[in-house]
Amino acid sequence: MTRFALVKRRAGAGGPRAPGSAGFTMVELAIVAAVISILTAMVIPVVRYTVKRQDELELRFELRTMRDAIDKYKQYSDSGLIPPQLGTEGYPPDLQTLVDGVSLVGQINKKQKFLRRIPIDPVTKKAEWGLRSFQDEPDSTSWGSQNVYDIYTLSPLKAIDGTYYKDW
Repeated sequence: MTRFALVKRRAGAGGPRAPGSAGFTMVELAIVAAVISILTAMVIPVVRYTVKRQDELELRFELRTMRDAIDKYKQYSDSGLIPPQLGTEGYPPDLQTLVDGVSLVGQINKKQKFLRRIPIDPVTKKAEWGLRSFQDEPDSTSWGSQNVYDIYTLSPLKAIDGTYYKDW
């Protein structure tokens, strides 16, 4: 027997498989399945955290966008470009006014719009927001309906940092 044939014969004779057969044993398949299960169990919390973090970033963006629109409306009102309405303190009467726009003083057929649409709350997945009037208390959860001074999410959930979304 040649040296090459001995090496080839020893390599094939080392396991429980018949010579020429290919495939995996049940033990090898069980180990692979266990490793895949462990990796999946590690990935799922990371994906959930990432999705929640993305929703929080979107919520902060939507809140900032609407608060900027409210502030811009107030700025136009204070400068006399928007005719004042009784009891509004210069703030918009509702969110829809920011979308529909208002006629500016001294300009014919010109409306100033502050939002393209009322955004969807990324946490509750609805276009419903909690509103506060200028006359309401800072921690009030009921809207006085005089004007829109501030907005907040209606979600009772906590953020990743432990604060409540409604307090943002």
